[in-house]
Amino acid sequence: LVLVVLISFAGRGSPVTLELSGGGWARLVDPAWSSVIVRSVVMAVATTGVCLLLGAPLAVHVARRPPRTRRVLYFAVLLPLWASSLALTYAWIVVLRSGGLADQAARALGAVAEGGTLGWLYTPGAVLLGLVYAYLPFMVHAVYASAERLDWGLVEAAEDLGATRATALRRVVLPLLRPGLAAGCVLVFVPALGAFVVPDLLGGAKSAYLGNVLQDRFRMEPLDWPLGSALAVTVLVAVGAAVVFLARRERGLDALA
Repeated sequence: LVLVVLISFAGRGSPVTLELSGGGWARLVDPAWSSVIVRSVVMAVATTGVCLLLGAPLAVHVARRPPRTRRVLYFAVLLPLWASSLALTYAWIVVLRSGGLADQAARALGAVAEGGTLGWLYTPGAVLLGLVYAYLPFMVHAVYASAERLDWGLVEAAEDLGATRATALRRVVLPLLRPGLAAGCVLVFVPALGAFVVPDLLGGAKSAYLGNVLQDRFRMEPLDWPLGSALAVTVLVAVGAAVVFLARRERGLDALA
């Protein structure tokens, strides 16, 4: 990490010069790179939000099943993690490409004219779909760990005392699931922010996200290690700050409780 920080201040070149200068930080303020950071953060937040909306109810549903059914469902949720993420992403290309399974289904339903296409591949929507598919099991796993230990008798007690189902969910269930929800958001947001395989394959050459830019600066001509290092340090500091904020907020809420 110290070397990465030093390289971020080095002069541009291949190999980098040892003279310390503004390095990659001077070019990081360029609107082209700042827009990449904003786009990546927005996509990571959107991925986390969709995974939260889908994963939290799914985790609660699995946790409330009988033990045997619960184990089967939990295994089914984690099953995609056994396969290569690269192979799964290529499978989505088969589904979303022109004339693929999605287009065939749309034509069969009459949603698209014969010979037409949905045009979903190589769009931000395709990237979001791929990221949600890749990281949804992490959200389910984190929330399930909290939901499995939750005493659902507390919900029945709240309803017996006059609370509606929505009030019991807001005042009883969500506070008890809070550690799992926070952990799930971190587990999804961090890898989604630096993902490069899914954006590269489902977003196409015109989709520039942090993971793609970082990879290109270190591997493709013209090499620009200082800029890549500056981007990497920026992501590291941002993610570290988010984790520290969530940890302190959890401690503060626990102290109030």
